[in-house]
Amino acid sequence: MAKLKLDLHDIYNRGQEIERELERIMRDAVEKKIELIEIIPGKGSGQLKKHVLRFLNQKHIRGMYHRIEKDDKNFGRLFVHLRHKSGQ
Repeated sequence: MAKLKLDLHDIYNRGQEIERELERIMRDAVEKKIELIEIIPGKGSGQLKKHVLRFLNQKHIRGMYHRIEKDDKNFGRLFVHLRHKSGQ
């Protein structure tokens, strides 16, 4: 299964850049029909992970995926399972 990976460690303190990167990777996954995105906000205080989850919960983004999986072995990692409509 093909997947994309986004590591947010380098831009953890730049809110607008984080949003741009999340938008970019979601668009890339949809365009390339990638089924899984691995997002690494890191462990830290958990604020970046909350930021990512708020982003993913926006109505226009929620329609792109069917499930978010929080890694039970690594608190600092999320998996976004995308939905692709047949015929696209």
